[in-house]
Amino acid sequence: MDLKVKLYIVDDKGEKFMGIGVLWLLERVESLGSLRAAAKDMTISYTKAYNMVKRLEATLGHEVLEMRRGGASHDGACLTAFGRRLCSLYRDFQQEAKERVMEPYGTFKSRLEEMMEERTDG
Repeated sequence: MDLKVKLYIVDDKGEKFMGIGVLWLLERVESLGSLRAAAKDMTISYTKAYNMVKRLEATLGHEVLEMRRGGASHDGACLTAFGRRLCSLYRDFQQEAKERVMEPYGTFKSRLEEMMEERTDG
């Protein structure tokens, strides 16, 4: 038995706008230099990737991607300074949150194992 934690952040309406998928998308854009290439690498549509980024930017009120127009492909992109800081901040938050949940999970798991080992009469 193991614990899997999925963290994401929602806006005031309860709509998800930031999670591990968005983080992975932004990191792939940074490494591949293109939103289209990042979407393809993640096997999601360009439209979905574009909408994920636009929702994030609209919610935060800051651009996270700088779209580079020009050249043969017309689809280059990189993270803005804000986008790079956001990725770092979210990755740190996610790691700390997961570490903090492990202690209470350990207690839960131990107690559950004790309960499962108890013999009940009747």
